[in-house]
Amino acid sequence: MFEKKFNKKTGSTFCARQWGTEHDTAPLSYLHKKPSYRVVAFSRASIVLTVLFWLAYVVSVIVRQLIDGEQSYHFTIEAFGYLVIVTFLTFSALVYLIARQGAFERFSQHVRTPRALLGKHFSAHQSSITVLIPSYSEETQTIRKTMISAALQEFPAIRVVLLVDDNPFAVRPEDVERLCETRLLGVEIKKLFSRPHARFSRALKTFESVEMKKKSLPENALLTVASEYIWASEWLFALAQKELVEDHVDTFFVEQVLEELAKDFRLVADALIASYKEEAQLSTDRVLELYHRLVWVFGFEIEVFERKRYTSLSHEPNKAMNLNSYIGLMGGAYRKEEAPNGVVLSQVKGRKRADLVVPDSDFLLTLDADSILLKDYCLRLTYFLEQPDNADVAVVQTPYSSFRGASTRLERLSGATTDIQHIIHQGMSHYGATFWVGANAVIRKKALLDIVEKEWVGGFEIKRYIQDRTVIEDTESSIDLAVHGWRLVNYPERLSYSATPPDFGSLIIQRRRWANGGLLILPKLLKLVRNRKNKGMPLSKVEFIIRLNYMASIAWSSFGLVFLLAFPYDGRLLSPLVLLAAVPYFFSMAMDLKYCRYRYSDILRIYGFNLILLPVNIAGTLKSLQQALTGAKTPFARTPKVKNRTASALPYLFSPLFIVGFSLFTLVRNIDGENWGNAVFAGFNTFASLWAIVSYIGIRNMFVDMWLGFKDMLYVDVSRDNNDDSVVTDAGIDWRGVLYHGEESGVVPHDSLVEMVVRKK
Repeated sequence: MFEKKFNKKTGSTFCARQWGTEHDTAPLSYLHKKPSYRVVAFSRASIVLTVLFWLAYVVSVIVRQLIDGEQSYHFTIEAFGYLVIVTFLTFSALVYLIARQGAFERFSQHVRTPRALLGKHFSAHQSSITVLIPSYSEETQTIRKTMISAALQEFPAIRVVLLVDDNPFAVRPEDVERLCETRLLGVEIKKLFSRPHARFSRALKTFESVEMKKKSLPENALLTVASEYIWASEWLFALAQKELVEDHVDTFFVEQVLEELAKDFRLVADALIASYKEEAQLSTDRVLELYHRLVWVFGFEIEVFERKRYTSLSHEPNKAMNLNSYIGLMGGAYRKEEAPNGVVLSQVKGRKRADLVVPDSDFLLTLDADSILLKDYCLRLTYFLEQPDNADVAVVQTPYSSFRGASTRLERLSGATTDIQHIIHQGMSHYGATFWVGANAVIRKKALLDIVEKEWVGGFEIKRYIQDRTVIEDTESSIDLAVHGWRLVNYPERLSYSATPPDFGSLIIQRRRWANGGLLILPKLLKLVRNRKNKGMPLSKVEFIIRLNYMASIAWSSFGLVFLLAFPYDGRLLSPLVLLAAVPYFFSMAMDLKYCRYRYSDILRIYGFNLILLPVNIAGTLKSLQQALTGAKTPFARTPKVKNRTASALPYLFSPLFIVGFSLFTLVRNIDGENWGNAVFAGFNTFASLWAIVSYIGIRNMFVDMWLGFKDMLYVDVSRDNNDDSVVTDAGIDWRGVLYHGEESGVVPHDSLVEMVVRKK
């Protein structure tokens, strides 16, 4: 079942790859292939056929049965229920086809901006950007690759900030070493690139102070700058050779980040040498741009920040508040003060008195700690934002693609669905229905100031730029920005990559989070509709249905499929027209899979994959409903690790087995009743779900996780009795509350407390 692989660094042999995975680690092209007329025509025909087959079913089956068939109350309710389910599922399929068509339109029209225009633009407009990388319990080497890919972005002024969210005061013994290494990453990476940065800074200074003062460039000026590019190329290749390569993500980092940049520098050097041989004379400005490029690539500021060291910042355990805490500090200078509950950051006016200075920037780049950027990401996306026609764009992103060459079947199939979603998100931008994906995005800082919400918590002002009411904070913030008149855009290239779940346990965590929150945001979508209507710019019907489907389709598709699996619908409601209405969707997705270098047959694997994820999606949806009723935020639960694998919770192990058992029962029952349509459907579901269990969960892993689950139920952690060690204190009167509020209640804002109380010297 596994392929043996030898690790040259450690000298050990280990099981590295499951059968049925891919060996090719080359990513998809960063430029999308322009679709042919035949592909576009088929895409349009698919939309029309889906609508026609659905209408034909409604008229020829539902309407005919209600008019000519049995007029019983039970059958009427059953018919309407079945029609509602079929309609919602067909609606989601139709939205997929519409978004796909929009993607083809964008791919046909996209023209890549030449490098010379980018260099010229940023020589005149030297804007600044801060890269924020939120991290919690991430492996150090994973974070390192992300930080280097961000640091090597070509940009005039770039700061890379790792936002470590581990609790610094409650570190588990097994995490101490990892956390220490993570804190040192900033210093390590800065030191790593200090030599090339110093070299190219000297070269730029020499060119500006000596060569540019001359009336014309000397003959060897091109050879001089070419030698610098050759040195940069060789240095990057040497760095790539030193990198430890253990998996397909390491291979991607070495080949696509380090070596691709090295090849690009070598190509520029060869072009400069060729132009010298042809006695061509480049302008002084163009040569200056070439020097700037080297300095910008290797020049960056980098730091590590831990918000949980300060009691004045929010400690809510989610990514949104990790980002919000740092964004709220930007542009300010702060003094660290000792308070009864810990260290407080108090803002001061002068930098000389400050212990912490957080520079502001024009743009922010939020980047997940397991994502990697390709070269030109910052340059191209920020150039897009700075065009006059895009002044109302708040967020531009490239929906992340998957790392190829996955070592497990589940990671490969997760990657397939990710690459399909990349296409769909590109199409959503065609209709103005973009959603912020979250893994990476360039954000205009000014736009965040429009949607900020402020509140006082524990005496400190807490700012929320990115909403944390749900666990899909990026989706809610997308609607907030749209309500304030901002647009979001997906840049039509593949410039970012992110990890996909390698095992069923981590997949559960991801998909449960995706399913939780969409329903809670629907009221904001209705607010957007009203807001746009009042401004005389009504939301288009296509944009509305795409946004509605994005937020709610997981809920209605999951419950609809459960009803189709479980309820014995009358055979008179079944018709080949229902299947025909779904055929364009499945054929189109199969073609998209092939376009992304997967197999046509993966469409069947994805069906089984989604079947075993039904309980996960339903659990996420129910969590949304629970939060809507109680108002309490859904906590994010982490599952334990078992030898580099995330263990699955018991309910999500037994549910797929129940689906197999119930489908098999339905198959036998329908064969006995000679209801052949339902029998075929049940038989296919039995096979697909059983295949998915064996291929993507694994029989051995399932039994191991079940044993762990039962063991956790039997053993309970007993906390130590602290009665003997307790300290009795006399709280006395709440004098702070009385002196500030006039009564013995309420929290005193920290700034007011500082003004009111003078410390003894």
